[in-house]
Amino acid sequence: MRIGGAVERPYSGPDEWYKWVEELGYRAVLAPVSADAPKSEKEAYLACVKEHDLVISEVGAWCSPIAFDEKARKEGIAYCKKQLALAEELSANCCVNIAGNREAKWDSYCAANYEPDTYALIVDTVREIIDEVQPEKTFYTLEPMPWMLPTSPEEYLQLIKDIDRKAFAVHMDFINMINCPERFVKRDAFIEHCFKTLGPYIKSIHGKDINMGHQYPCVLEETMPGKGVVDYGKVMKLVSKLDVNMPFMVEHLPDHESYMEAASYVRKQAIQAGVELP
Repeated sequence: MRIGGAVERPYSGPDEWYKWVEELGYRAVLAPVSADAPKSEKEAYLACVKEHDLVISEVGAWCSPIAFDEKARKEGIAYCKKQLALAEELSANCCVNIAGNREAKWDSYCAANYEPDTYALIVDTVREIIDEVQPEKTFYTLEPMPWMLPTSPEEYLQLIKDIDRKAFAVHMDFINMINCPERFVKRDAFIEHCFKTLGPYIKSIHGKDINMGHQYPCVLEETMPGKGVVDYGKVMKLVSKLDVNMPFMVEHLPDHESYMEAASYVRKQAIQAGVELP
């Protein structure tokens, strides 16, 4: 596996960018350049990635392409196509988005997210994005979320079947699918189920941790790896059974030092579990 994450310090070119990547100990990275960058700049970053034997795990397409507002929906779809094209250009493992929220805030929740018409809209929208770009080297993926589809491995499998496109695959976020007390207390079995069910389709993985407070009715809180209750030795063993170059990306951290701490913790857990790292 290849452990990586975000670079939260500014950089002005590939050399400065790689200085931070090296300091963080990453072997997988997020796309370091935007879709609007000149071709020469993209080529320079790609040369740096190749020289240092890195993997570009993903290009983010964070928006809601299923919004009620037609203008916002069209803009979201256009952005997803643009980002998927960038992922193809960079030979990234995947382009990742969430399915989207029907109401105003793109990553929030609403009752309409669970309606049959919304499911059909997600299927049609993903098909449209993939069919427009026709990627051959990358995949379009949906990050699971606690309050929008897919919220379980079974829902993800159904989406794969119904979308029916070779370029649609899985971005694994097992923490986001721990969205109720039962999954929390049975987390070891649930995480194993996620990997067993979706393993052949996974292109990149987000690494986080979770706690549940003794509060009513229920409070689940995301935290960095090592600050919660997830058995990361077991997680590392599950990841190691996938592709040897599978990216495992720590995320949602405030600064460079936090990313360094989280990546270091995950690496140590992998080594202690007997997992070989590049």
